[in-house]
Amino acid sequence: MSDCCNDSCGGELTGEKRKILLIVLVLNGLMFVIEFSLGWLAASTGLMADSLDMLADAVVYLISFLVVQGSMKQKASAALLNGCLQFLLVLLVVYSVISHFLAGTVPDSLSMGWVAALALLVNVICFILLSRYRNGDINLRATWLCSRNDMIANIGVIIAAIMVSVLQHGWPDLVIGCVIALFVLRSALGIIKDSLKVLHGQD
Repeated sequence: MSDCCNDSCGGELTGEKRKILLIVLVLNGLMFVIEFSLGWLAASTGLMADSLDMLADAVVYLISFLVVQGSMKQKASAALLNGCLQFLLVLLVVYSVISHFLAGTVPDSLSMGWVAALALLVNVICFILLSRYRNGDINLRATWLCSRNDMIANIGVIIAAIMVSVLQHGWPDLVIGCVIALFVLRSALGIIKDSLKVLHGQD
């Protein structure tokens, strides 16, 4: 889900492209805060894990703004910070999954549903804004792919919320939380590995 964002820091961003990237940066950043915090309050590991995709996208967009003109090592350092942050948050989600599993927690399915629907709306907006660049600029093409893939995760959380409501059991939320967390973990480890190679001067 976040893998498509790993190479989105190359190229030059000017004019309208910078404005669009700024919009999707702000939308993803705000949505991460909303989704992660409300996921924590609603005891939903699915929402918390899903929010990490928003964070990954927002950080990549921020890197595009701050170090697009910088050296490869500057970009690698920024990417390494991104990967480590994602990794730490995945560990927090895993802890949440284990604790909710042991406690038999049933998340608030209503909160799960509407927050995931809001995240889906944000990704749809980003998808539409970026759609004109899906065959062009490498920065915006990568972000378009990110929004497209993130919508799949949003839909998964919505389905899990419906199942939690019907079954009155927390396992659908735990399953979707684990699935998304695994994707984010894979992405984070890949970012860390690639960044360290650049910083150590490897090909």
